[in-house]
Amino acid sequence: MTTIHVPPSASSAAGRPPGAADRLRDRTIDLIRSASLVLVVLLHAMMVGVTVTDAGPVFENALETAWFGPVSWLVQMMPLFFIAGGFTAAGSWRAARASGATATTFVARRVKRLMAPAIALFAVIAVGLATLSAAGVAPDVVATAGFRISQPLWFLGVFLLAQALVPAMVRLHERSPFLTAAALLTVAGAIDAVRFATGWEAIGFVNLAVVWLFVQQLGFFEADGFVARVPHRVRAVGAPVLIAGLVILVATTPYVADMYANQDPPTLLLALFGAAQLLLLSLARPRLARWMRNPAVERTVDWIGARSMTIYLWHMSVLIALAGIGVLAAQHELIVLPELHSAAWWLPRPAWLACAVVAVLVVAVLAARFEPAVRRPSRTPWRSATAAAVGIGCVAVVFVVGLSWPTALACAALAAAAAALAGDGPLRGRRRRAAADALPTP
Repeated sequence: MTTIHVPPSASSAAGRPPGAADRLRDRTIDLIRSASLVLVVLLHAMMVGVTVTDAGPVFENALETAWFGPVSWLVQMMPLFFIAGGFTAAGSWRAARASGATATTFVARRVKRLMAPAIALFAVIAVGLATLSAAGVAPDVVATAGFRISQPLWFLGVFLLAQALVPAMVRLHERSPFLTAAALLTVAGAIDAVRFATGWEAIGFVNLAVVWLFVQQLGFFEADGFVARVPHRVRAVGAPVLIAGLVILVATTPYVADMYANQDPPTLLLALFGAAQLLLLSLARPRLARWMRNPAVERTVDWIGARSMTIYLWHMSVLIALAGIGVLAAQHELIVLPELHSAAWWLPRPAWLACAVVAVLVVAVLAARFEPAVRRPSRTPWRSATAAAVGIGCVAVVFVVGLSWPTALACAALAAAAAALAGDGPLRGRRRRAAADALPTP
């Protein structure tokens, strides 16, 4: 459960001390985070397209279709994850700072909480891919499985970078909030302009840092109560106006309509989309707060929130494993895998999604033991900084080299090194979670 920490400046600006209403309002961030995570799992499950041809099994992205572009505006939730991350991190860092903690220990806690669960994941992936290769599965099928499993892992590296920079970015926000946000937005736009003008695609990946840091800053504004103080009518008009502006950009510039394509690499369009989502979130807060008064909703949100990183890290491996089981069943004529997007493919989708959710939740329960408490984070600046760099490098290796079993094994070692540098030694089996350590995930 996320606990709100309102800094003195935000409290005075609001004209009243934080109370029960603030805590309830903050619970809507937990609801948004958990609902977004469920949507991400369902979306990735829908992406899994498997058919069996005479040449062997074929794994495809079932959502690579023309109609998904407009739909993506409704299901692109990644900006909300980073907004929630900024909201939570701002409060956690300010509370830690007020109690005498340093940026070194704050970053060390974040690194340990993010990287420790990844050790077991990479080890299992290494064993799985090595087993497929040893069993004689075609190399291209093994490579495709590794690629699909790796796709969501970008978030781990980028979110770790954003969280490691929270103390510095909060300091900038407290000194010049609008200038900081405007500078990030300007840099993101300049990078897009260079990419579009020159065709130099690689420069676009600089926006992995710039765009998501901007969206995290939006979470700082929300944590300060700034958005809530904007008149309701202004927000109600501003959100559709901003979305209309994005539509015009898509129609008149090289930006594409697919909001997931705008995530790879991130673009200015996605950053502005995050701002529109923040306005819509602020408008929906009262209704979300009422939902959170329902005990069943609150228990569900808390259950998912306590395992959010585990669910995110493991869900794609589970989905690929289920797809592999389907291929084996089809090869033994136990089931028939229909043509993608045919009526026979769409009809069992609800059953497939339900099966995927149950399997992910079961694995999340089993794997959650790898999320340790961080009781003695590193107090040495070079260890904390090195831990963050090694953790980010661990994920970068996946996308530079590709996810094969040797790469996964190396990443398990790098994740273990990052966790050891950041934390208090070997992993603990028991899960003890502090509210301030709750982490939003896609």
